[in-house]
Amino acid sequence: MKTRMDWDKLRVFHAVADAGSFTHAGDSLGLSQSAVSRQVHALEESLGVVLFHRHARGLILTEQGELLYRSVHDVFHRLQMTEAMLTDSKDRPEGPLKITTTVAFGSTWLTRVIKRFIEDYPGIEVSLALTDTDLDITMREADCAIRFAMPTRPDLIQRHLRQVRSRLYASPEYLRTHGMPKSVSELDGHIIVFGDDGPVPTPTINWVMQMQSSGRPLRPVLKVNNIYGMYRAVASGLGIAPLPSYMARLGSDLVHVLPEVVGPEIDMYFVYPEELRNSKRISVFREFLVRSLNEAWSVPPTREKAPVDSSLRAVDPERRAS
Repeated sequence: MKTRMDWDKLRVFHAVADAGSFTHAGDSLGLSQSAVSRQVHALEESLGVVLFHRHARGLILTEQGELLYRSVHDVFHRLQMTEAMLTDSKDRPEGPLKITTTVAFGSTWLTRVIKRFIEDYPGIEVSLALTDTDLDITMREADCAIRFAMPTRPDLIQRHLRQVRSRLYASPEYLRTHGMPKSVSELDGHIIVFGDDGPVPTPTINWVMQMQSSGRPLRPVLKVNNIYGMYRAVASGLGIAPLPSYMARLGSDLVHVLPEVVGPEIDMYFVYPEELRNSKRISVFREFLVRSLNEAWSVPPTREKAPVDSSLRAVDPERRAS
């Protein structure tokens, strides 16, 4: 007699595998911990296999559980894509839109402008995943991404947005205490750099450390493994840090120092999977993003000592990654 797998039980199993516990899966499904446990146990009974190793720290998939999870995840992924395409067939774009980008860009720029998008498209359920680790958008860990390096996967569509450069910034409090630096050597012991732990947002993040003071590398006053953390440390008056130019356009009172010292160009891309090429949610967000970036870069920074980056390129046409 053939075993028939119940879709409800598979849905619960998938949620438990993602969450790593019955309790967290129950929270996401709106079910009690005991109800989730019963569903998984019933599925194991019907299949005659153990799907999870139970540990005090959580649940770990068995070999059979891994096999089932991969198959179920692929099916649910296809169902989500079908639901998205059906939703996008309506006149007004609506449905979930998960956007991922770096912690720094998302925290300091995107969260400031996303209100207008939500007001313009109330039917789109926006969620932001801010992380310096690239989520796999081909596996629907997010629907689209704003990234600061060219994607290499051929199944991703990319649009070049513009180029961004880092410059050195300090707070007025810091400059009142230490004075305006006049040379690179005066940065020694005062520079804030990206730390060694965690994912690196861009390969050239620590370009400032390549500069020399009396023939040796600059000594940092602080290492932070997050650009937004560097920004907050600078704003507190701790030291000087290389920060992306978009941070100088947010009404902050940070002062641009050593204007002749400029970091390398970093390309910004909007990326989404090939299968969402015709998605209206992607289309309207892409247009909003391009328009908002152009508006932001057309307005000079609030302080005269943080000039507009004249090297920024115009938006390139959309093209496939290669």
